Amino acid sequence: MIRRRVVVYGRVQGVFFRDSTRRLAVQHGLAGWVRNRPEGAVEAVFEGELFAVERLVEFCRRGPAEPRSSESRSPRSSPNG
Repeated sequence: MIRRRVVVYGRVQGVFFRDSTRRLAVQHGLAGWVRNRPEGAVEAVFEGELFAVERLVEFCRRGPAEPRSSESRSPRSSPNG
């Protein structure tokens, strides 16, 4: 089990980025959360199996069809369980 925190910048608010991320996390059986930040970024924490977490991190880098992320940061951290 691993935990990753991701902050995504760019056109990511108001385009269903957060909801798309949440749905994909649920499909992959991940725990965590996704929220909008005041400066316009989206922040997320994913916990679960390595492959599933890395899949979500990659999704955040690419984004769904409409949003365009200009930057994504995702340092590794210890899972909370």
